[in-house]
Amino acid sequence: MTAVAETIHTLADLADLAAWSRPGTALAVVGHPIAHSLSPVIHNAALAELTRTEPRFRDWRYHKFDIAPEDLPAALAAFHRLNFRGLNLTVPHKSLVVDHLAKSDSFVRAAGAANTITFFEDGWHGANTDGYGLTNSLQQELGASLAGAQVILLGAGGAGRGAAVECLRARCAALWIGNRTAASLAALHAELQPLAGATELRGFDLTKPPAALPAGAIVINATSLGLKADDSAPLDLRQIPRPGWVMDMIYRPAQTALLRQAAELGVPHANGLAMLVHQGARSLEIWTGAKVPVAVMQAAALAALNSSAA
Repeated sequence: MTAVAETIHTLADLADLAAWSRPGTALAVVGHPIAHSLSPVIHNAALAELTRTEPRFRDWRYHKFDIAPEDLPAALAAFHRLNFRGLNLTVPHKSLVVDHLAKSDSFVRAAGAANTITFFEDGWHGANTDGYGLTNSLQQELGASLAGAQVILLGAGGAGRGAAVECLRARCAALWIGNRTAASLAALHAELQPLAGATELRGFDLTKPPAALPAGAIVINATSLGLKADDSAPLDLRQIPRPGWVMDMIYRPAQTALLRQAAELGVPHANGLAMLVHQGARSLEIWTGAKVPVAVMQAAALAALNSSAA
C-alpha cells in the first residue's frame, strides 16, 4: 500500500504515514498483523456518539496501521511529528514501545508493556488499560471479581504478564500460572514475586496440571491457543478441579475449544470481546477526557463480528 488510505477502516502502513495529510485529530491502533482489529470500528462508533452532544469530536478519527517491529521507532517519531493524539499498541509492540516512552504509569512499569500512549510535547506517555479491561469484563460478563479469588492463569507471555499484574494488584488470594516453557515461567515468577505481597504465587507445567490446583477458580486464558479453528484448548478443564468461571482473552473466534469445553461442563464462561471494549473505552477516556459510551462500543463490536461471520 503506497497511498493514504481512503476510508477510516482501511489498513495503512509506514508509507501511508509518510504521506499523511489528513486534517483533524487522529488516533490509531498499531500492530503487526493488525488487519483483523475491531478497534477502529468500536472507537469510531464511540466518537460518532460523542459528537452528538460534543461537536468538538466531529473531526476525530481512529485508524489502523500495520507497522513491522523494526519500523516502530520511525513510526512513533512520525506519529508524534504529525500530532496524532494517541495510539493503541497491540502484538508485538506492547513491550517494544516501552523503551520509546518519555513517561509511563505504574502498570506499564510493572507489566513491562503499554497498550495506550498519549501525545505530549516531550514525547509519548504510556499507560496500560488491559488490566482495567480484564477486571471490568469479568464483572460484566461473569459477575466475578479478582479480589480474594483463586486464579489459574494460562500463559506467561506478554498478555499473561499483564493479566498477572492485574490479578496481583487486585489482591487475589492465589495466582497459579501455567505455561509450557519452564524458563519463561520461572522468569515471570521472579519478576512478579516483589508484587505478590500476601498473594500465593505458584507456577505449573500446562501439559501436567497438578492435583493441587484450587477448585472454584477463575481460569483465564492468555495464550494464543484458540485463534485457529483447529487449536486445542491450552488446558483440559476435565483434568483440574471444577473451576468457578472461565474467561478466554480471545474474541475471534467467539467460541474457542476452551470455551466449548467450559460450556459442556456447565461452567460460566466468556470470551475476550468485553475486555477489548473496556480497555478501548478506558484508552478513549484518557485521550478525550470525556465519558465514553461503552454500550455503543459493545454494540458496534458485536455487529462487526456478526457481519464477518455471515
